[in-house]
Amino acid sequence: MSEIPADHLDLLERPIVGHLGTVRPDGAVQVNPMWFLFDGRRLRFTHNTRRAKYRNLQLDPAMTISINDPEQPYRYIELRGHLEEAIPDPTGAFYQELARRYGNEKPEPPADAADRVILVMAVDRVGGTQ
Repeated sequence: MSEIPADHLDLLERPIVGHLGTVRPDGAVQVNPMWFLFDGRRLRFTHNTRRAKYRNLQLDPAMTISINDPEQPYRYIELRGHLEEAIPDPTGAFYQELARRYGNEKPEPPADAADRVILVMAVDRVGGTQ
């Protein structure tokens, strides 16, 4: 893993919505806003096994997230990596954890909890501007 610059670490620690890109079967890139949690080495996302992004990652594990500073839009960090694992989350507990992180004090389990997974992204390269 490339080193995350100390002056950009706040972008991973704050509850900022990132834009996650995956590769579609036709080779086009699919980008969607995503909640995430950084554990110091990897990023974790909540997702549903019935959606295109999950299917994309089953075919090609490459993924990239860009996170912009809301106060300085040209200050950002880009993390390129790959899907390390998808962990079943049939109660939606991680969804609820992320919902609290992003401001919902008492989140309910999601309606699609039975199909929930935690996507774990290993970071291979780091980029961004100052």
